[in-house]
Amino acid sequence: MTKPRIDYRANALRRRNRFAYTVGVLGIIFITFFYYFYQVFFTPNVETKGQPTYVLVRRGQTSKAVLDSIDKTGVIVDKLSLHFVARLMKYDKLVKPGRYELKDGYTNRQLISDLRAGRQSPLKLTFQNIRLRDELAQKLSTAIEARPHQFDSLLSSPAYTKSLGFDTTSIIGMFIPNTYELYWNSSADNLMQRMKKEYEKFWTPARDAKRKKLGLTREQVSTLASIVEAEQQQHADERPRVAGVYLNRLKRNMKLQADPTVVYANQDFTIKRVLNVHLQKDSPYNTYKYAGLPPGPINLPSIASIDAVLNPEEHDYLYFCAKEDFSGYHAFATNEAGHLVNARRYQAALSRAGIMK
Repeated sequence: MTKPRIDYRANALRRRNRFAYTVGVLGIIFITFFYYFYQVFFTPNVETKGQPTYVLVRRGQTSKAVLDSIDKTGVIVDKLSLHFVARLMKYDKLVKPGRYELKDGYTNRQLISDLRAGRQSPLKLTFQNIRLRDELAQKLSTAIEARPHQFDSLLSSPAYTKSLGFDTTSIIGMFIPNTYELYWNSSADNLMQRMKKEYEKFWTPARDAKRKKLGLTREQVSTLASIVEAEQQQHADERPRVAGVYLNRLKRNMKLQADPTVVYANQDFTIKRVLNVHLQKDSPYNTYKYAGLPPGPINLPSIASIDAVLNPEEHDYLYFCAKEDFSGYHAFATNEAGHLVNARRYQAALSRAGIMK
């Protein structure tokens, strides 16, 4: 009777040992899994080394394509863990287009959460020194997902531009050069509507009152400001005086005879010296041939140039030309005789400098 009792005790001990071993193994597995789970979800996995890093998610992209793009940035420490968390968080079901910053020190959970929620990083759009519609379309498309042809299609549509209060020649004046914050996945139409709102905000009651006093529409102010901008690009302090000259000529029904409009009419922006051959160009933008303002702006005038038109210097000048010292300033005259003297000095300086065209 003793042996069975001993065997029973031995078996019970073995069972307890096996149970303890199993519990120990499971405990180790659990701790290991928990540690790995914690690591992949809550340990920083983005290391940018101080360099701003972004990923663009286009419409229709798959989660795999997005993750591959993120991998290629080179800022992910453990790519495998990022893909693992993306699967667990079912990112494939919630891919949202946009521009996302891969922030230094971000965990996988934080990054995937931003992507799932569409928490984009806004960007800043700045535009200036633009003359042509296709240049504007190209510039706008470099900032957001919409392509140049989408903007060009809207800018060249009579019906669409009319809905915004412009035509296809004056529409460029709706874009007030400034810095705007927007999101990368904005559509072409959304951006156009945004610019319309900014345009309306720019035209405050005070500015409207000033342009009405001058007898000009908003579009005419923009067009004249674009000429002032082209005439005086270096020294903004002289723009009110230049604006005053053109306003004086308009009041007297004199042709503006603005060289920048001739350059625009010829569509040759390499011209440095306007010659008689250039003056023969038959174009409504040639203000040597046609009186009044051209049909629309010849560039995107800066706010400083628009305000120069709205706050012109009051004087009797009707003429001006660049100074012969190439300082960027101009010599002004109240009559043609005085202007011809100034012009000959400048032309002689051009010849001495070897500038023939």
